[in-house]
Amino acid sequence: MRTNRIRTTALAVTALAAALSLTACGGEDKAMGTKPAGSAETAAPAATSTDSTDNTAQPDAPKAGTPETQTVPAGGKHAGGNGKKPETVPDTKAAASIPACTTTNSTVKVSSVSRPINHLLLTVTNTGSTNCAAYYAPFLRFDGAQAVYPVLDDSKPQAVVTLAPGEEAYAGIALLGEPGQNEPVPSDNVGVIMVDKNNQSKGESTLKLPADTATDGLGFVTYWQSDVENALMF
Repeated sequence: MRTNRIRTTALAVTALAAALSLTACGGEDKAMGTKPAGSAETAAPAATSTDSTDNTAQPDAPKAGTPETQTVPAGGKHAGGNGKKPETVPDTKAAASIPACTTTNSTVKVSSVSRPINHLLLTVTNTGSTNCAAYYAPFLRFDGAQAVYPVLDDSKPQAVVTLAPGEEAYAGIALLGEPGQNEPVPSDNVGVIMVDKNNQSKGESTLKLPADTATDGLGFVTYWQSDVENALMF
């Protein structure tokens, strides 16, 4: 019995010592600011940023229309360079207050070029005292034809070409389509129709063509460009 009592007492003392040890540790942890397991704070949400930059793209100039439905043939591209460029306006809305280049405030001429072959160059010059805009593409009628010449949509520039007095804009004319499709027909004259911002006719100029000009009806004319290289690169 004595042996059992000693053993029981020893066990009780051991248990009491362990309890006191745990109490002391708990107090020390609290004093040191140690957090009990499982009490981690909820993580703060990630910060977000608002980008105030307006990336809305500038609208393109409206697509040129023609009195007749046309099929525009694909054109081979030639290397172009950078020339002196007149002022440009990003779109027709921004250029709405600028009058169109017409037969009353500008002149148009046609000339032959050495490269690319089977091409002509149209040049419009602002002869007025204020700025004018060369909208869309010129409408062409070879020898008084009823249907206008096809316009190459791929040549549409990024901006409307605006001309100060004395400045020029350019359009390239491809006379022939793919070889062997149509027989070229000699032409003596070409009618050049200028249009306004609504793509409506503002008068027609009839020009004498260079000697030996012939077209098979499958070529195209480009939109007005700010330099010669761009007009003749198609």
